[in-house]
Amino acid sequence: MMRVLLRLPACAASLAALAGCQTGSAFRDPLARMNPDMQAVVVAYQAAGAQPVSRLTVAEARSQTTLADAARTVAQTGLPAASVTTTDMTVPGAAGPLAARLYDPAAGHTGQPVVLYFHGGGGVLGSLDADDATARALAAQAHALVLSVAYRLAPEAPFPAAQDDGLAGYRWLLDNAASLGADRRRIGIAGESAGATIALDTTLAARDGHIPMPVHALLIEPMVSADPQTRSAIANQNTVPFSRSDEAWSWRFWAASGLADPRIDLLGQADLHGLPPVTIISSEMDPLESDGSTLARKLQESGVDVTRVQYQGTAHGFFGLGTTVARAQEAEAFAGGALDVTFDQIGPPPAPAPVHSGHSRPARRAAWHRPKGS
Repeated sequence: MMRVLLRLPACAASLAALAGCQTGSAFRDPLARMNPDMQAVVVAYQAAGAQPVSRLTVAEARSQTTLADAARTVAQTGLPAASVTTTDMTVPGAAGPLAARLYDPAAGHTGQPVVLYFHGGGGVLGSLDADDATARALAAQAHALVLSVAYRLAPEAPFPAAQDDGLAGYRWLLDNAASLGADRRRIGIAGESAGATIALDTTLAARDGHIPMPVHALLIEPMVSADPQTRSAIANQNTVPFSRSDEAWSWRFWAASGLADPRIDLLGQADLHGLPPVTIISSEMDPLESDGSTLARKLQESGVDVTRVQYQGTAHGFFGLGTTVARAQEAEAFAGGALDVTFDQIGPPPAPAPVHSGHSRPARRAAWHRPKGS
């Protein structure tokens, strides 16, 4: 089953008015098409001196302001940031320890569901701090622990290092869920942009490796094809903060030698059968929007239960900006709710068997000590 939902901007008169938004020609003024609160964040981002990453070196791109930084300079008109407890830690990666952060919405409680999360950044950029708001929102909305893992980045560690780290982190979580206060039966997986690619690849590797798969996959603005000629890549070739040239820059550093690999060309090469329910979150002003719609269709054709929601008037990277952007609030609530529904369907772990003290032995145990002949 596939469900496709559109979250429309308040100014949209009809679906027909949106039909020509991405028809194979570039948006004339992408900024003007954004919702006002999304536009305000992008304007602040540009005012802070941010440049398209395609014009920068990797070091320059990593040092410049982020969309999350820009959002913090805009007056907050939405909900306050989710209040969760965080713990910095390390987990084993494929080639050594990785920095990680655990988000706990109900500190002190055990048997909670848990979501393994991978940040965005095109396989080159991003960090635990850059996507802190996303992980925090998912923990609050899904009523689950979130373990955010900082996988290795290119060009220092190009493809498939991030995928290898994703699977290593997932295997560790399977083996150590109880030590985190998590329920091993209720592990979800999530990622944003390149992180969504890693999340999907990890789920496929679990299936193929005959280990328990995540029970739900949340893919936010998935980056699952390097095709520069998709409808949305052409329409958003000049969109800020992520353009078609920025996407090509990311692929060049992350996976230039692996673009035909099934772990990268997920639309053309990967076998998607036998996966758990998938939720896809897309933004309208995004070169990757077509990736999300095509992936949803391929998942449906593979027999996977998939829901895709597209948020109109938003740009790539909007998810996690819920304190400033109204559509981001909606997306965080929807995505967290989708995970929460799956966790609730599985149900909490069974209560532990009661422990009897030595002063109150069960009758069967007492019978073991009856004298002979009685």
